[in-house]
Amino acid sequence: MGRSRRTLPEELLLLALDPTTGTTAQPQSLDLGLAGAQLVELALAGRIAPDGDRIAVVAPRPTGDPTLDCALELLRRRGAPVRAVNWIGGPRLGLRQTYLSHLERCGMVHAVEGQMCGVLPTTRYQATDTAISREIKARLDSAIRTGVPPDPRTAALAALAHAVGLGKHLYPGNEGRSSRSRLRDLIRHDPMGGLVAHAVMDVQNGAGAQQRRAPAPAGRQAAGPGGRPAPEPAHGVPAQPRHGPMARAVAH
Repeated sequence: MGRSRRTLPEELLLLALDPTTGTTAQPQSLDLGLAGAQLVELALAGRIAPDGDRIAVVAPRPTGDPTLDCALELLRRRGAPVRAVNWIGGPRLGLRQTYLSHLERCGMVHAVEGQMCGVLPTTRYQATDTAISREIKARLDSAIRTGVPPDPRTAALAALAHAVGLGKHLYPGNEGRSSRSRLRDLIRHDPMGGLVAHAVMDVQNGAGAQQRRAPAPAGRQAAGPGGRPAPEPAHGVPAQPRHGPMARAVAH
């Protein structure tokens, strides 16, 4: 995959960054959205494809993006299609920080060191070129304003932005209500983006844990001790190293 185009996780993170505070909106759900954005990016690259409510690897060759390739390899190791809700709901340490650090290396954000309560070191991130974030949002604005079906990448970005709750961040107040509604409606224009966005919302609503506890159809899941269905194993990305005597607090 060429690096001339920003990936969906990068664009979603840039949309979530508050230009005033240097923090990210909706930090908890944003982590889920980044994992989902990785799936959509891998699908756009032809590496994975939806299989019902599951994700199947169809071309395991690397994309050239280390973080995406890590996710692709973890999916490949499963050996069978994995439910999107289980993948997105699984633990992954440091994914948001991985992308923030990547954006910093690319010169799209810069880190601002500070302290919380005068003691705990913190790092906030400011966009170095706000034109990039404006261009990303302009694509959403255009799709919302014109009603013309957007390209799959923009449709998926809109679906993910809605799923993680960025609507009120991007289109605040009563005046933004209609735009938030149309942002939600864009979810129907990309099947993979829609699948992933619904999985993100299901995880937030607790559906991921319910699915892992529920009995699976015969032949789809092995039984665990006592005849209970064994949950699918957790997954994630390698934890990012901590520096200094205290854990650094990153932007939320």
